[in-house]
Amino acid sequence: MMDRFRSHRHTMRYHHTILALLGVWALAAEPARAQGLPATSAPGGASAGSPALHPNTLVTAELAGNALPGPPWFEHVRAFSAGASVQIAVDPGRFPAVVGATAGVYVVASRTSGEWMQDRSLVDVAGGPRLVTFVGGSIRNNIRTVDKGTLSGAASEGLGVGYDVVVDLDRSGDLSDHDMIDGFGSAAGLYVVHDLTQPGPHPVTSLTYSGGTWLGQIAYYPTDIAALGRLPLVVISHGNGHNYLWYGHIGEHLASYGYVVMSHQNNTGPGIQTASVTTLTNTDYILTHLNVIGGGVLDGHVDSHQIVWIGHSRGGEGVTRAYDAIHDGETTLNTAYGLEDIKLVSSIAPTDFLGATKSNPHGVAYSLWTGGADSDVNGCADCDICQTFHLFDRAEGTRHSISLHGAGHGDFHDGGGSSWAEGPCKIGRSKTHTIMLGYLLPLLEHHLRHNVPAKDFLWRQYERFHPIGAPVGDPCVVVDLMYEAGETPGKLVLDDFQTNPAVDQSSVGGSVAFTVANLVEGRLDDGNVTFTDAPAADAMNGMTHAGPTDGGRGIVFDFDGADAYLSFRVPLHLRDFTSYRFLSFRAAQATRHALTVAELGDITFTVTLRDSAGRASSIEIGAYGGGIEEPYQRGQCGTGNGWANEWETVRIRLTDFLHDAILDLESIAAVDFEFGPSFGSVRGRLGLDEIELLRD
Repeated sequence: MMDRFRSHRHTMRYHHTILALLGVWALAAEPARAQGLPATSAPGGASAGSPALHPNTLVTAELAGNALPGPPWFEHVRAFSAGASVQIAVDPGRFPAVVGATAGVYVVASRTSGEWMQDRSLVDVAGGPRLVTFVGGSIRNNIRTVDKGTLSGAASEGLGVGYDVVVDLDRSGDLSDHDMIDGFGSAAGLYVVHDLTQPGPHPVTSLTYSGGTWLGQIAYYPTDIAALGRLPLVVISHGNGHNYLWYGHIGEHLASYGYVVMSHQNNTGPGIQTASVTTLTNTDYILTHLNVIGGGVLDGHVDSHQIVWIGHSRGGEGVTRAYDAIHDGETTLNTAYGLEDIKLVSSIAPTDFLGATKSNPHGVAYSLWTGGADSDVNGCADCDICQTFHLFDRAEGTRHSISLHGAGHGDFHDGGGSSWAEGPCKIGRSKTHTIMLGYLLPLLEHHLRHNVPAKDFLWRQYERFHPIGAPVGDPCVVVDLMYEAGETPGKLVLDDFQTNPAVDQSSVGGSVAFTVANLVEGRLDDGNVTFTDAPAADAMNGMTHAGPTDGGRGIVFDFDGADAYLSFRVPLHLRDFTSYRFLSFRAAQATRHALTVAELGDITFTVTLRDSAGRASSIEIGAYGGGIEEPYQRGQCGTGNGWANEWETVRIRLTDFLHDAILDLESIAAVDFEFGPSFGSVRGRLGLDEIELLRD
């Protein structure tokens, strides 16, 4: 086994950044405007003909976020729940020129860069501004609260209200050369988000009609649609034994935020192919009959280039089959729209009858909803057609999943009757709906309108950030999220375990060293049709992401009471990490394994970056509010408790590794995962996949 690339840890500052900044910073002295800040020079600020602003001399930086209990001590984020405090932090190691400076800190209504060039005045909207003196040492010493929950999140049909943060170093009362700003650009520095589980600003009208056999439809739309222009179309395809009238909770909610939602009769009985046909024909029908439906009330108000398909159960597979049929040129049933008009496909507890060649989301944005207590599409190892994650793993575009412990198959619709749920701690229909509604709107807004704060909902751990009205404090409510970026030019895959299958070589050709035990790389498919723990016979026990015709791969390994590591060396030509924003990976606990049962809680571990000079910076993932969740403690499907392995995505800002540390991001030699009592949980059995660098 090759030697591990290791060195002792350092707590000094990032020297490369200091040298770069020393030539940039100069604290100009312009007088204060009338907001309570003392002037630092004679009168004559921006309102009296001060020099023009030069954007290249501004310091644009992420400032807003939340304090953390351990390294990196602060997380920079974009979205804040209304009523929550907003903090800022400046790392004196990265920005040494602030040390000793007393600045005015403003929270202002967001402006674009062009608007800032036209109006540089600083008008604080959070009860300030406030005077802040920055000191040397740690970022911990430079964390300040700039709002105690007073900022408005009332964004009407939007998600959040945008604000910029300005550190006015010269205390001029204007945005000046060398000031710091979070938000100078098309996006705001931060967004305060209202309760997305509550209805939006528009009253809603529903309309039931039929175009013939298998063309029964109900449409939900804003009552004031005549004044709203063209709106995105959301199509809902129900499951077998379900009814198209059972999705009013989705229709009413999305329509209140400015969407047109149509739920239709779905021919699921014969199978997935007929279900896909009814998705195709019903979408085409509404788009070609807008002039007659409801007397033409929707005519001119539906955007045929902004379409979302949502399907449940067989309908959840049917919408992926419908997309696949258009993609492969196997249908001519879509006369009013094309493949490029489908912006998002979303499956709720889908089946997988047809497999990889027919039920495939390809490159479209894809989302998956899974209930851990589902007793219909149950996810057991002995039922390949019942494993929802196959469809997720086939998706080649941006993909998102949300797993709800205790949610049953019938909890996702509002038709009454059985929840079709098995297992402990069942959460029922009401809680399931609340969580769904809180995440549906960000999901659509992210993929259709590129809404900035929406993305935070799709990857930040539920324990740390979630829709305001979603249930918290209930031990039965457990939500696991995955967010995987699609194939974009801005992504570097360090290891996805699809190529270079040897355990000592990564996808990019770097060497891999490890001391974790029982490491196996292989297909993410439980091999013996039971969740009973038998690691010698089935290393991939509990893995249900790959079906019989899928190739999705990853690794599994364990650690028990002693420190261990997994080190991915970075090839020399890929060591410059400065153009990337996040390190991302996904991990899962192995169900019913003896080490999982012994720990039975969130698993935490440490991620370390090491540069070519041997310097290191480490972050324990629990600092961000949670760890890797244990599987839902459901019995059946063998002996013991624990259902299918649930993957979660962890994304760490690369700049977080610079807090209080010397590290050269221009030359990262290794990405290490460190386990055991010195680095987090004492023991565990884990899966790991999709280790990536992202620019988004």
